[in-house]
Amino acid sequence: QVMLVESGGGTVQTGGSLRLSCAVAGRTLSINSMAWFRQAPGKERESVAVMNWSGDYTWYEDFAKGRFTISRDNAKNTVYLQMNSLNPEDTAVYYCAASVRATYEFWGQGTQVTVSS
Repeated sequence: QVMLVESGGGTVQTGGSLRLSCAVAGRTLSINSMAWFRQAPGKERESVAVMNWSGDYTWYEDFAKGRFTISRDNAKNTVYLQMNSLNPEDTAVYYCAASVRATYEFWGQGTQVTVSS
């Protein structure tokens, strides 16, 4: 079992930055990869960024490239999503997810990010 708790969401103005955190607990040695997803009102959930558990591979959706950075603090068992140059289209609930045996079978509760114009 893997438990995930996101934090760091909030309201920021266009052009601002936020850093989301995902605290990871449980059978962390069994994790293959971590990811951030988001879901905006009335839209389907979409992936944002992926990182393997060792941290030496990352992948980003096109909208996130150059603005968002996924990273991990091994000592704290925490995965981060640094988001810069935010715009109103980034407004969504952001979720972190962990992949162990299947594709992202463990999810956090989500954290709201609101970008005002």
